[in-house]
Amino acid sequence: MTDILIVDGDAAFAGGLAKSLLEHGFASNSCNSLSRALGILHTGSFKAVLLGDDLPDGDVVDYLAHIREVPSFPEAIIVTRRRDPDIAERAIQSGAWNYVTKPLNLQRLLVLLERVITYHTKVHSGFCPVSLRRQGIIGNSRPMLTCLDAVAQAATSDINVLLIGETGTGKELFARSIHKNSPRRDKPFVVVDCAAMPDTLAESLLFGHERGAFTSADAPTVGLVKQADGGTLFLDEVGELPMPLQKVFLRVLEGRSFRPVGGTREINSDFRLLAATNRDLERMVEGGEFRRDLYFRLRGMHIRLPALRDITEDINEMTCKFIQRHCEKLKMSTKGFSPDFLDALMHYQWPGNVRELIHTLEQALSRAGNDAVLFPRHLPKAIRAQIARRAMEPEHREAKPAHHHEIAPPEAFPDMRTYRDQQIAQSEERYLKNLMELTGGDIPSSCQISGLSRARLYALLKLYGITRK
Repeated sequence: MTDILIVDGDAAFAGGLAKSLLEHGFASNSCNSLSRALGILHTGSFKAVLLGDDLPDGDVVDYLAHIREVPSFPEAIIVTRRRDPDIAERAIQSGAWNYVTKPLNLQRLLVLLERVITYHTKVHSGFCPVSLRRQGIIGNSRPMLTCLDAVAQAATSDINVLLIGETGTGKELFARSIHKNSPRRDKPFVVVDCAAMPDTLAESLLFGHERGAFTSADAPTVGLVKQADGGTLFLDEVGELPMPLQKVFLRVLEGRSFRPVGGTREINSDFRLLAATNRDLERMVEGGEFRRDLYFRLRGMHIRLPALRDITEDINEMTCKFIQRHCEKLKMSTKGFSPDFLDALMHYQWPGNVRELIHTLEQALSRAGNDAVLFPRHLPKAIRAQIARRAMEPEHREAKPAHHHEIAPPEAFPDMRTYRDQQIAQSEERYLKNLMELTGGDIPSSCQISGLSRARLYALLKLYGITRK
């Protein structure tokens, strides 16, 4: 079975590399363009892609996102002549497994490929998001399935997990899913709301207290940390944890032991730690608002949850499920919804994410009364107004006429090639924006009109940051 695809504009290099890999037991296929590579990947079950340079149809780094969407989830290794640290950093941040330069060190490449194939085989044959206890998580978009895959991996170990996402993205649901799919599933799942914890009672709530520890301590109590013994302790909005308590909690994480308020002896608690935040903890660490040592202790593994505006393909399924659930709760007949109702939901930005969607649907159902079908008029006026405003906003500012630009001084005047590239880029960007406006974001129509392949069109839209309507 062919596990590796070589993509390189130099046919001699690709052929020689394929021969060397075959001598070491790795079967491979090759092509000389990114558009052909995507076609081949979608028809095979490749585990690794070696992305070279000298390609005629774009920057390999820009194509990484599309390669990550291939059903077989191949890992990408960049193979290039360019020793550019900025590109190497961008490649890794965009999802590349590694960045290696030509001339190749064959032994190093063989080691990388062995690791990639071993990892791919273990992860994608051993974990199946569909079989997970989802705990109410709805959606099957690629970002959602990627998160569920990470949940499956996290559930097999006791490593600390940090869930990162905007308010309303369902961080607690994902934490519960990790717990319910872990060996600790039959033990307690204890939630600590760090944002709602009063400073004066924080240690008592977390660690408990002995009788007489303070004025109102009439009886000993068991803290949340001990309640999670054998199970999972979930720190919700951990970025709100006060700095003094961060120091105390770091010690608890290191030894899994603590002393109740007013107590004289240490108590152990065997808990698994999950934490969540909607804040940028790295920036807080740099600003001295969050302890660096605690941050790295929390982030054994991190899962970034997508915002609802990034998974609009899941809105239809979510809407159906939430309407059905709410109607069953109120013991009323299930309502349908019109296409323009769904279209309105798809065009709203959802700053409150899934939580806001649920509340919006509840309001729409309430407004609908005895109506059997939901229409846009059943949505809150504030949401309808935002949709109308966004539809009227221009997508880009008018470019100033060329004669309004001042001529640059000689030292800043571009060479001919740079100037030509800039003008071509501006023309391409204007053309693509007009194309999306003309076709309403329909990709097949856009490809037919422009003569571009689907892969090339996606790459250009990503390059210029153009979103489809």
